[in-house]
Amino acid sequence: MTKGFAPILKLAVKSQAKRAEKRQLRPLSEIQANLLNYVAEIPDPRVQRTQKHLLKDILVISILAVIGGAEGWEDMENYGIAKQQWLEEFLELPNGIPSDDTFRRVFEKINPEALEQCLGKWLQSMLGSIAGEIIPIDGKSLRGSYDRNQGVKALHLVTAWASEQRLVLGQVKVEDHSNEITAIPALLELLDLTGAIVTIDAMGTQTEIVKQIRHKKADYIVSLKANHPTLYSQVKEWFDTIRANNFEGINVSYNQQLDKGHHRTEKRYVWAVPLEGFGGLYQQDQWSGLQTIVIIERIRHLWNKTTHEVQFYLTSLPADAQVLGRAIRQHWTIENQVHWTLDVTFHEDQCRIRSGHSPRNFAILRRMALNALNQEKTLQRSLRQKIKHASMNNDYMMTVLNSFCQA
Repeated sequence: MTKGFAPILKLAVKSQAKRAEKRQLRPLSEIQANLLNYVAEIPDPRVQRTQKHLLKDILVISILAVIGGAEGWEDMENYGIAKQQWLEEFLELPNGIPSDDTFRRVFEKINPEALEQCLGKWLQSMLGSIAGEIIPIDGKSLRGSYDRNQGVKALHLVTAWASEQRLVLGQVKVEDHSNEITAIPALLELLDLTGAIVTIDAMGTQTEIVKQIRHKKADYIVSLKANHPTLYSQVKEWFDTIRANNFEGINVSYNQQLDKGHHRTEKRYVWAVPLEGFGGLYQQDQWSGLQTIVIIERIRHLWNKTTHEVQFYLTSLPADAQVLGRAIRQHWTIENQVHWTLDVTFHEDQCRIRSGHSPRNFAILRRMALNALNQEKTLQRSLRQKIKHASMNNDYMMTVLNSFCQA
């Protein structure tokens, strides 16, 4: 998915992150009450006569357990048993801790959209202004969620990520026999993108998608590849010709960067050319708000080989090579701060939960946990160490959950 964007090696720290470090921990009772309020509106899918445990108790234990590193239903039960005395301080637990089978049956039936709404309400309490922020959108498959015997394919989700605030803004399931082209518009419809810069790889480079982004009062940078053969060939031929003439007579913004690290040296050359410099492109009027074509040449010197690539992008932003080059690199944060983290730290791809709505619901819980842990700034340790600390220390778990009740 993300081959059209180069990885970012250093990230700027945004002012919102600095302000988040100064947040004061609210009273314990207020944090607990807010957590219960967020899950209270989720409809209970169970038949009333079979309800031995309260839905809000099940959901709260699940959220806490996943923040503490739970990877399945037995982990949730074990977390509840280990923390039962503490949980009884703010949960009712009329019949003790639910069994692993109870957790499984409930999450098989809970409506994922209702759980998503819970996440959305929570996000509103944490999310600062996204004006000018890079919002990468990309897809990820949960590789272990397939069920060969039932003919169920692996769940594929399209996710939006606030790259500087480090928050998952939402995700939408890619329906069977469909692809990300249909899922991206559904995700965009859920988000307030006013003033943001949306970045999408080639799969989402569609005229209707960029029109929707502009309708949401946002800008876009989308990768142009061979899935638009006529336009791609036209831009490539123009670049080859003009570069041979050293861009003579062309109004172009240029920037170059050099990065070294991990036994790799990467040189990037960025050209941002206003649309009028091309003298007319194939069906250019169909690309809403299109202002600039971006060309990036990357040369990577590795210990055993050298790679070279040239890639093209369409954007509604003005021709500023430095700004556009930085934004394109920042798209990669959704890969190394969301998808990679979910796989390596939360072991998402290894998870074999696959029945009913449970794969999608568990994915939502992981992203809720990722958001909460990212917003907690007091413990300057790795995400893995934060997870372990939260699982062992009730006070630190409440510190992580403090993000639930930020107004």
